[in-house]
Amino acid sequence: MARIVTYTDYKSPYAYLAKDPTYDLARDFGIEVEWRPYILDIPSYLGSARLDAEGNVIEQDRNGHQWRRVRYSYMDCRRQARKRGLVILGTRKIWDSTLAAAGMLFAQRSGPDVFRAYNDTVFERFWKRDLDIEDPAVLASVLRGCGAPGGFETEATTLQTEVATISRAAEETGVFGVPSYVIDGELFWGREHIEDIRAMLGG
Repeated sequence: MARIVTYTDYKSPYAYLAKDPTYDLARDFGIEVEWRPYILDIPSYLGSARLDAEGNVIEQDRNGHQWRRVRYSYMDCRRQARKRGLVILGTRKIWDSTLAAAGMLFAQRSGPDVFRAYNDTVFERFWKRDLDIEDPAVLASVLRGCGAPGGFETEATTLQTEVATISRAAEETGVFGVPSYVIDGELFWGREHIEDIRAMLGG
């Protein structure tokens, strides 16, 4: 059976938009998709900013070019999301998604159905501004609701270390963003390349 590795990050709207098409890819071709976390260091290339509840900038370290990129990215992602009935609300700060990624590993070890439910829930609720992905108790509750056993909070620190290790290993293979796909040693970045992967799998 063919196997694809895909790298994702819950704080990326592009990764959210790629989630369902990646499921479809696995279903249509009967392939195994191995989901791995890759934690983006957004301030290193887009600067940082924090907004208040009204959307006013209260802290920022971002130049004009970076602001234009960020604003366009959200506009484009919302445009694509509307086509599929999804909601993407811009975040008010740059979140640390390491704990949510640790929850992903915990969910995977609880079974494929638990992982699918967790992956769907975290993406959907986060982009509706309805989920604090930095709160271990909140994520533990999500995991239980998705059918995972207890114990996440106890294992969270170890799992976060594993997330960091996976991210660094991904970089050694050339990964720098999400969504990324690796198939037969070939790296594809961006959901638009799902069609290229389909063409490869279809011969």
